[in-house]
Amino acid sequence: MEIISSLFLLLSISFNYMGHWNLVFADDTLIKTQCHNAEVPKACIQCLKSDPRSQSADKVGIAAIVITCISNKAMTLESNMTVLASSVHDKDLKLVLQDCQKELSDAKTNLTTAMDRLKNKDYDQTNYLVNHALQNEFDCKKNVGDLQYTLPTTVLNDMTLYKELSEAAMRIIDRFL
Repeated sequence: MEIISSLFLLLSISFNYMGHWNLVFADDTLIKTQCHNAEVPKACIQCLKSDPRSQSADKVGIAAIVITCISNKAMTLESNMTVLASSVHDKDLKLVLQDCQKELSDAKTNLTTAMDRLKNKDYDQTNYLVNHALQNEFDCKKNVGDLQYTLPTTVLNDMTLYKELSEAAMRIIDRFL
């Protein structure tokens, strides 16, 4: 019996290491429950499934993972705005894109602080900071739109995901109150 158990353990580790079989699965029920009230549950679920911490996360851990996804998206958008600003020749548009880069940098700071507030169980402040970070993205999008500039599709898609994840995080955290 001991040989069979050892063999099973060895095979399990081997399959897991080779990427063919994963014995640890995320708590799908908890993930679906937490993402259920989001406007776009699919974005929330994808975010959570992309992070191995979700396999053992509780409700607060799930909220933290979603905030991490938002922060990563803010970093991507900040970088994209920097690249776009350096490639345009219109001075007004360049300034707006540079402002967007700053807004998204501020959003990342707010999200970092939100994570600290979440860890301290200050859920009202966590939601406030996530919402404030979302407002940074809204302002950017509005200011670019006011100049009638169309952002690249990839950037618009990232902004949409940023919004969806922000709303999901706030809805998840609302249920803690």
